[in-house]
Order: sequence, then C-alpha cells, then structure tokens
Amino acid sequence: MNSQNFFIGIDANSRPLEKISEKIYRKPARGGLPNALFVLSAVENLPAELEGIANEIQVNFPWGSLLRAVAGGDEIVLRNLRQLCATDALLTVIIGLDLERDRSELDRLALPSLDLDYLKLELPAKYPRAGFAIVGTETLTGTRLLELKTTWARRLKAGHHRSFIRILARAVEG
Repeated sequence: MNSQNFFIGIDANSRPLEKISEKIYRKPARGGLPNALFVLSAVENLPAELEGIANEIQVNFPWGSLLRAVAGGDEIVLRNLRQLCATDALLTVIIGLDLERDRSELDRLALPSLDLDYLKLELPAKYPRAGFAIVGTETLTGTRLLELKTTWARRLKAGHHRSFIRILARAVEG
C-alpha cells in the first residue's frame, strides 16, 4: 500500500469496518495503516465532506443497492459516487456473481443479464448521465482476480461457477 496516498473505506455495514479499523492502529510493520480512514455510510447518503476528494474509487464485490446501481446504471447512486470524484478520477467496479447461488438476489434487484451485449452496448449508455464514461469492461479469471489482493477475491475465487467482471470508468464533466 502506497504511504503517500490516503485511503477511505466506506461501507453501510459496520461489522466489516469494525474488523479492519482495529488493524489501522497497529505499527506499520504489523499491518497498521496510518493513512486510512473508515466511514460508516450508505452510498445513497455520503458525507458532503468527501465531495471531490477521490482520485480513484474502487467498488469491490458490491451487493444489494450498490450492486444494482453499478451493474444496472442507476443514475442517482452513480451520481453520489461521482460527487466523491476529482476531475478525471477512475472508478473501478469488480462484480462477482454465481448465477445459480445468487439467483434470488439478482431477481430481487431486477438486474439485467450481465452478458457481453449488455456490458458493451447498454451499460456504457447509462453511465454518462451520472458523470462517468465507461472506458472498458472485461471478464477476470483466476490470476487476474488474485491481483486484487483482497480477502474476498481469494474467497470468491474458490466458487466454481462464479464469474467476475471489471468495469472501468472515468469521471467526466457533466
């Protein structure tokens, strides 16, 4: 982790934040992160103090309303993410889905099929309304997934029928 950068983790669920925030106060040699801050917030209600500060946003393995927003192109939620962005900031979204195991959640969220036609033709038309331009989409395989170096990436990789998609977008003037 680059010590010249400042990292902000945002989650609507306090449990993951509690677990990781305990680690930031350790000495750096033991995994401490003096350049990190964690914020308990839903993407629908982000603190105004965070507006325009992000050079990069990573949304890793979203679920619920955040999954619906990034995979479905929800303009309101994507605009909230855009408000965090500095000029030309990069938005990286990693989605991991098992169509069998996750079927009830996909149906509940009324998500479209995330096939190549949708990802290449329909989704890129939705992001500009929220101030983003999609610059690429790709399917991630095992080794590329492990490059993410997250606990979730390692856990989810074990799912035999899980597919992974990366969406890259840039913040643009709207």
